[in-house]
Amino acid sequence: MRSPVLLLHPPVVKPCEPPAGIARLAGALHHHGIPYSVADLNIEALLALTEQSVIPTDKWTLRAARNISKNLDQIRNPAIVQNFDRYQRTVTDLNRFFEKSLPSGAIRLSLANYQHQELSPVRSRDLLRAAEAPEANPFSPYFQERLNGIIEAEGTAIVGLSLNYLSQALCSFAILGFLRREHPRIRLVLGGCLITSWMRRPNWQNPFRGLVDHLVAGPGEQALLSLVGIDAPNPACSIPNYDFTSHRPRDPAPGTQHPALSTQDRSYLSPGFILPYSSSSGCYWNQCAFCPERAEGNPYLPIPVGRVIEELQVLVTRTNPALLHLLDNAISPHLLNVLAHNPPGAPWYGFARVTEHLAEEDFCIALRRSGCVMLQLGIESGDQQVLDEEHKGIDLDVVSRALRSLRKAGIGTYVYLLFGTPHETLREARNTLDFTVRHAEQIGFLNLSIFNLPIYGDEAKALEIRMHYDGDLSLYADFHHPKGWHRGVVRQFLDKEFKREPAIAAIIRRDPAIFSSNHAPFFADVD
Repeated sequence: MRSPVLLLHPPVVKPCEPPAGIARLAGALHHHGIPYSVADLNIEALLALTEQSVIPTDKWTLRAARNISKNLDQIRNPAIVQNFDRYQRTVTDLNRFFEKSLPSGAIRLSLANYQHQELSPVRSRDLLRAAEAPEANPFSPYFQERLNGIIEAEGTAIVGLSLNYLSQALCSFAILGFLRREHPRIRLVLGGCLITSWMRRPNWQNPFRGLVDHLVAGPGEQALLSLVGIDAPNPACSIPNYDFTSHRPRDPAPGTQHPALSTQDRSYLSPGFILPYSSSSGCYWNQCAFCPERAEGNPYLPIPVGRVIEELQVLVTRTNPALLHLLDNAISPHLLNVLAHNPPGAPWYGFARVTEHLAEEDFCIALRRSGCVMLQLGIESGDQQVLDEEHKGIDLDVVSRALRSLRKAGIGTYVYLLFGTPHETLREARNTLDFTVRHAEQIGFLNLSIFNLPIYGDEAKALEIRMHYDGDLSLYADFHHPKGWHRGVVRQFLDKEFKREPAIAAIIRRDPAIFSSNHAPFFADVD
């Protein structure tokens, strides 16, 4: 007999859209008639905190606590995008509430992060400590009651947990520890992007034996189906299913259970429902130096473009999203071309590499007509030599023309810049500053990052490495910069020179608080 499956999305990540990976797993189970349920414990557990009293210690916290219900309603109201200052105040007040929702202690919580002063998500022994004492997790009262209710009602035999970010790791292992202790017969499956990265490290040895029954690297549909006795050579043929239920953290009437809610209940904290969708895993370019995808050996696995269009049209019809979020590392030029002539039926955005096709104004106009409201562009540097040395495959002349064409077409741009790479010095960083200033009118939003070195890439072998963290699960390291352009100096340049340039400062002020690129498309209208 096939066993019921429970899929979990753990805290804490930005609670602005449903988990796309779990929707893909749910679709595979649904396609094969396997009973399952889904609990997005991220949004659920965060909202459960809003039912508790917060003791204010200052005027800001007092205001945030007093207006918590109002602010939750406002952030879900599409009208809020008409007033950016009100949006910023709403989000920062919400974040303030969550920051102060826990008693002062070792845990630091926000809308986008979960940190512990004593336990590190990159030390396996600390993750196991979190599993050994799940009641120490601040979300424990919520997830214990929630999971017990599902398991008792549905006879769950397999629990699959998707771990994608370090900010989810400690909570994930607290959940796993609770399940192992209270429901020892349930098989526990752990997958997701972070697990994939850990498992593809050289000389990987599983430190979680005895706690987790199955670890899954890469797309998880086939592995999950095999656990319930289904041989599916092509599980990606099933459409993602966002019709899973979510739990409203409100006290039910006596004698009743918590009501089950669809993702369409608009529980997520966004000015309209955001539909996430991935048409591929890996990266089609896969040539950049220091690329984590390449270092981990992740293959590029695209879904056939014709099927992508079919799935998007079905999902948009079913969910009526305010925004479609394409999650690919980079949307392929072929898919962009097909989207330009086959609109998915909703405004959409995602990452794209800057290639010649985006420099063509007519093509950009076609993208805009198809619903494209914003593109995320990993330009990385405004110095051509740096780009060439790092095999980015980016031509700055093409970037200039693309930014102008996108602007004329009415498509917003979220530009990503990376500082402190091994081939950069202050001179090249200032070239990036100059390039950014020259194109400030064409850049909608900016993301400024300081380079982290993937430990296990081939390029790391030529550098003197210093570990960021004392952890056996660390994926990145600091390094002795061959040209003296170290992190501290880079940070000083960004804070005292780059960000103080008036044209750049104006762009930075436009970035949506906390949610950044996830909400930027709502504000990406180009005059």
